[in-house]
Amino acid sequence: MGCSSCSNNKTTDGVPNGCKSNGNCASGGCERMSVYNWLADLPSPNGKKGFDVVEVSFKNGRKGFYRNDKSFLLYKGDSVVVEGAPGVDVGIVMTTGELVRHQMKRKKEKSQYRELKKVYRKPTEQDVNAWKEARGREYETMHETREMAIKLGLEMKISDVEYQADGKKATFYYTADQRVDFRELIKVIADRFKVRVEMKQIGARQEAGRLGGIGSCGRELCCSTWLTDFRTVSTSAARYQQLSLNPQKLAGQCGKLKCCLNFELDQYADALKMFPDTRKHIKTKEGNAVHIKTDVFRRMMWYLVQTEKGQNNIVPLEVDKVFELLELNKKGTIPKDLNSFAVVEAVEVEPAYENVVGQDDLTRFDKKFSKKKRNNRNSKNRNNKRKAEGAKGTQAGGNQDKPKANTNKRSNNQNRSRGKQGGNKPNNGNQAKKEGAKDVKSPNTPRKNNRPNNRNRKQNSNRNNKPKGKTNASGDKKD
Repeated sequence: MGCSSCSNNKTTDGVPNGCKSNGNCASGGCERMSVYNWLADLPSPNGKKGFDVVEVSFKNGRKGFYRNDKSFLLYKGDSVVVEGAPGVDVGIVMTTGELVRHQMKRKKEKSQYRELKKVYRKPTEQDVNAWKEARGREYETMHETREMAIKLGLEMKISDVEYQADGKKATFYYTADQRVDFRELIKVIADRFKVRVEMKQIGARQEAGRLGGIGSCGRELCCSTWLTDFRTVSTSAARYQQLSLNPQKLAGQCGKLKCCLNFELDQYADALKMFPDTRKHIKTKEGNAVHIKTDVFRRMMWYLVQTEKGQNNIVPLEVDKVFELLELNKKGTIPKDLNSFAVVEAVEVEPAYENVVGQDDLTRFDKKFSKKKRNNRNSKNRNNKRKAEGAKGTQAGGNQDKPKANTNKRSNNQNRSRGKQGGNKPNNGNQAKKEGAKDVKSPNTPRKNNRPNNRNRKQNSNRNNKPKGKTNASGDKKD
């Protein structure tokens, strides 16, 4: 991951504290192409001076060996100013001590000690500012150079630009399928940017390693994190591992076959030595059986039986059974079929799934809303009924005031008591009925059900619990 994405715990200068170099790594990423110094804790032999060569890393994993003549006390992750060509450059120390000697042997570094470039000093604030300014010009320079190459008609792609820390030199990395004459391009670049130009051709894998990215496995590309030697990869590596020859799945971001196809190739090659030759056919009375698939881990092989009737059956066999059948064919014994030798694969019965708590019901939230809608509908129906009853009362009473739509039980009980005692005699305390008003119903007539609704039932519950007393003609209760 690059330093630009590490935004946690920024300093007052706006520099992230993500990596050990305080966000100023020259390698283009945190711990990119890093080496574990497994000799750091081992003391040097008595009377022997430590190795004075250090390995310094620059942008996108470029490394070099530099001699520490002045015996600076350097550790992994320290920034240093080294000798450039020409001028000076700034890099990060990756390895020190005896491990550098092993690295030089592994990379076949043939330069003598005096031929190596020097480590000048540790960078000052002025060196760091010039270094940051030079790194900030790389992106714009790369795009302008691409436009220049297109105008000149050169079939090449400028993939990356690396400025030296002092800004006096710039290295241009490009990819091309054929040889390119870029002498005119160098003149145009030098005249435009006023720097010394160096052109380096790289391959598709080196380009992917410098640019970086995420592979199909979900991790960073191997070529941009730890892989340095790029070996040739052929389709036979996919055949050994029983992989389908699909170019879209076998190709990496560089467009070539994935380097990881070679990682387990030796283990597969050793395991397949214990398997029978796949070119040999198994003879049966039904027909010849041809090999179509091999599972190295389960030690199983699948054969396709081609019958005379044109039916094709695929039979799974263990490796020992295949050796046994081939030995029978050598002796002249031809089995009837392969079903008696086939592996019976147990069918795994998956447990029945039950939606216990209704978590998979898509309408589980709609039920709550539908309940509210029903309550709203009921309240609307009640209001409509009240309005209708009120309208009927006004039509029957003429100019009389609108009677209340809902009468309570207390008024009904009073009317019943009046009917029993005095018939249709009006109350003295109430106003006289006007013409056209409804007569009081006699006790013999069928009574209309004026039972109150649920709301009035709760409100009048206390009134109904009162003890009943006899009432006189004036409406007063008798104790």
